[in-house]
Amino acid sequence: MTDTANAPLRIVFAGTPDFAAASLQAVLDHADQNHYEVIAVYTQPDRPAGRGQKLVASPVKQLALEHDIPVYQPLNFKDETDRQALADLNADIMIVAAYGLILPKAVLDTPKLGCINVHASLLPRWRGAAPIHRAVIAGDTITGITIMQMDVGLDTGDMLLKKECNIKADDTSGVLHDRLAMLGGEALIEGLEAIKAGTIHPEQQNEELTCYAEKLTKQEGEVDWTQDATTISRRIRGLLPWPGAYTHTPAGVMKIHAAKLLDTEEQDFEHGEITMVSKEGIVVAAGKGSIMVTELQFPGGKRMSVQDALNGKFKDQLQVGKLLGSQA
Repeated sequence: MTDTANAPLRIVFAGTPDFAAASLQAVLDHADQNHYEVIAVYTQPDRPAGRGQKLVASPVKQLALEHDIPVYQPLNFKDETDRQALADLNADIMIVAAYGLILPKAVLDTPKLGCINVHASLLPRWRGAAPIHRAVIAGDTITGITIMQMDVGLDTGDMLLKKECNIKADDTSGVLHDRLAMLGGEALIEGLEAIKAGTIHPEQQNEELTCYAEKLTKQEGEVDWTQDATTISRRIRGLLPWPGAYTHTPAGVMKIHAAKLLDTEEQDFEHGEITMVSKEGIVVAAGKGSIMVTELQFPGGKRMSVQDALNGKFKDQLQVGKLLGSQA
């Protein structure tokens, strides 16, 4: 707890992408009412982006600058100068959300109340880099936010607070991300208030229940049409918006921007065979069941509906009997 009940909680916030910005925004929105003072923000160095490869500030940095909050962007905390700069801030607590750096013990021990993390899963399930995507791909029906006391392990610290969130049958990782980002902000404020009040009861994680959410790769996006339709549907949704799912056609790689599970019954078609075409979408046979692709993109083209694609130069690739995948 802070020295006095009415003293502002001196907060250092560390995060980088939109998910983290939602948590920072929640803290700022409650700053006056709850006596929070965000004294500094840490975020990843500006990265080149877009066709011009111009340096772009992270969403967290942009939000911090809008509120005149000092921003620090160390490459890591190996340099004593960077560790001392953090110590000089005299923070009560450090909030970490999708920062992108592994924090050494010296950093974790610097704030008076240590460092807490806003993690996008119900720990101990889905530790690691891509918990939202892995939950969708695995077919989980429930996920959520865990506010965790950080230690030197990878998402191994004691759990301080959890808030659940349902995963809907048609959720993509992008849609679920946005819902969890807002929930993360809510959970963070609830957690901070409990920490201030001294009512938090840390809970150790059950190591037997852990699984690791590996970082995504572009190669994972290739659809294996020999898999059952349920598995394919989860993978397509789980990889949207990045890295995205794709399949091969004679005209090149076709990106799949939207698809839905059509059925799960056994069928007498080749894997990857287009079995039906309509303005709603193309139906593709899987190892068991079928998928309806509704939005796609061909090389050199833009994202479009199947209806628009059927009026374009690639319409011959979308006819009944055509094969998608490695055999195309």
